[in-house]
Amino acid sequence: MNEIKVGAIFEKEITVTENLLAVSVGSGDVSVFATPMMLSLMEEVSAKCLAKFLDEGMTSVGTSITSSHVAATPVGMKVKASAEITSFEGRKVSFSITASDEKGIIGEGTHDRFIVDREKFNQKALAKLS
Repeated sequence: MNEIKVGAIFEKEITVTENLLAVSVGSGDVSVFATPMMLSLMEEVSAKCLAKFLDEGMTSVGTSITSSHVAATPVGMKVKASAEITSFEGRKVSFSITASDEKGIIGEGTHDRFIVDREKFNQKALAKLS
């Protein structure tokens, strides 16, 4: 594994579409960017930020996320999510996460991920079926 660098950042920008709205995903009845979709985007950028440091066969899984969602974003606006590694201890890596639309911050928080062996993790999950 490459040395994990505190301060490493990964960002991704998307355009809000109908399928990302609260009314479409069941998290509300308004036509704005859904909180679960914002959290998903924040988790995605965190995973991708960490992935570049991991050896083949390793991955990371989210274990906690805390976030505000303070502003509504309508269809057609762009949203950019950013994750920055703030610390790591053993297999636990912590991130500062933010999401902004074209008018400013819409959400921010923290996220923790644990580094795992992908195959062992999948096998353990599948063992629940037996």
